Amino acid sequence: MKNRKVVEVDNLTKTYFMPGGLSQQVLRGISFEINEGEFVAIMGHSGSGKSTLMNTLGCLDRPTSGKYFLAGQEVSKLTDDQLAVVRGKTLGFVFQNFNLLMKRTIADNVSLPLLYQGVSKKECYERASAMIERVGLKGYADRIPNQLSGGMQQRVAIARALINNPKIILADEPTGNLDSQTSDEIMSMFQDLNNEGITVILVTHEADVAMYAKRLLRIADGVIEYDGSIKDYFVKEDK
Repeated sequence: MKNRKVVEVDNLTKTYFMPGGLSQQVLRGISFEINEGEFVAIMGHSGSGKSTLMNTLGCLDRPTSGKYFLAGQEVSKLTDDQLAVVRGKTLGFVFQNFNLLMKRTIADNVSLPLLYQGVSKKECYERASAMIERVGLKGYADRIPNQLSGGMQQRVAIARALINNPKIILADEPTGNLDSQTSDEIMSMFQDLNNEGITVILVTHEADVAMYAKRLLRIADGVIEYDGSIKDYFVKEDK
């Protein structure tokens, strides 16, 4: 169904409380929607709130106030166990540092989300092997991560993110540790996944990486200063 909302954020705030009665408000009443099949880049300077926003969208952190609907379900006040179920069914994560288990095989790493759901080891291996092949690493299922290049490790991370057929991929600086050619290859993979209908939300500080997306959310001092076409934004910046 076109234009089905998968993310709805309404007046979201996040304040961190510190010892001595000190506090820091990081998100200051943010509201936006993301439709199914969009490719959105979130940008902002260090300290702007983009990472806090990403953690909130990924159900890794809770807002202080406001509402957050993920795939039609309000998740703002769910318990930790309920949030874990939502993450497993709806979201796939790709991080800058890959977050792989270095002493386990590639198949073990990719199938990890399935093990948490009680899927049999045989089925885990079969599904992981198919996903590993899908990301261009056929024949690598029984290798371990330190036998792979950085770009190949990020492909493993993408395979792991896809293993549960998520509605949304959240990618946090996914090319931060990669050279420019490998970065282009990884971002082309995200474009292909988006063309298949998967919603992609990307955090990056690099304009050339953000240009793979179609829409830009630019955050400054905890508020959205721009929400629109990414090409229009950078054309304006160049003038």
